Amino acid sequence: MASCLVVQHVEPEGPYAIGDALDAAGVEIDLRRVFAGDRLPSDVSDHDGLVMMGGPMSAAGDAGFATRRAELALLVDALDRGTPTLGVCLGAQLLALAGGGAVSSGDAGPEIGWAPVDLTDSAGDDPLLGPLPPRLSVLHWHGDTFDPPPGAVLLATSTRYRGQAFRVGSRAWGLQFHLEVDERAVAAFLDAFGADALSAGTTPEAIALDTAAALATLGPHRTRVLARFAGLVAAHDRSRLADLA
Repeated sequence: MASCLVVQHVEPEGPYAIGDALDAAGVEIDLRRVFAGDRLPSDVSDHDGLVMMGGPMSAAGDAGFATRRAELALLVDALDRGTPTLGVCLGAQLLALAGGGAVSSGDAGPEIGWAPVDLTDSAGDDPLLGPLPPRLSVLHWHGDTFDPPPGAVLLATSTRYRGQAFRVGSRAWGLQFHLEVDERAVAAFLDAFGADALSAGTTPEAIALDTAAALATLGPHRTRVLARFAGLVAAHDRSRLADLA
């Protein structure tokens, strides 16, 4: 059975719909809740996929982020092996760093709540994001931003921050926004981080009010994208790659 390593940084930011897609594809989920003390492997040789979830810490420094260097090493290893990889929010920023990009505090301030991203022309034939509608309303929840790695393909932008989605190599994707969210996820975000909304010019109530309609529109596209990623993980043959190493 294929196995996917999922790194969860804080209780509210679990894999949600990513986990559902992996389950549906018959992929075993190796969930490491690092906030609860779970240890990380030194590499991804025993896994067919890697997912890095979000969190409120900064990808740019070790303060309050004891596993940052170990996670960067896992991402570098996954890139080297061609292991299907998905980074979400903080995970996307870590992937950008692992590929040689940069992470910084966002000059335009926090981007929080339901708002559109625009897919680039390059997303049209992307294995995950193409073809999707040219504009999607997604859940944002970040203050930092990233510059994609050299040679990466920029897949989505927003009016506030250019870096919203990218692909590095052929099998690693970073999504600054939260495509994985469902009703459970939004409720958990609002309960844990709702006060953050005020700094971004919105309110928890406004986000909650927008959620049902936003999820109804986003749902089929989210399912398609995450099913494609899960399919790549399910089809990955790490034993063959080990034989070639």
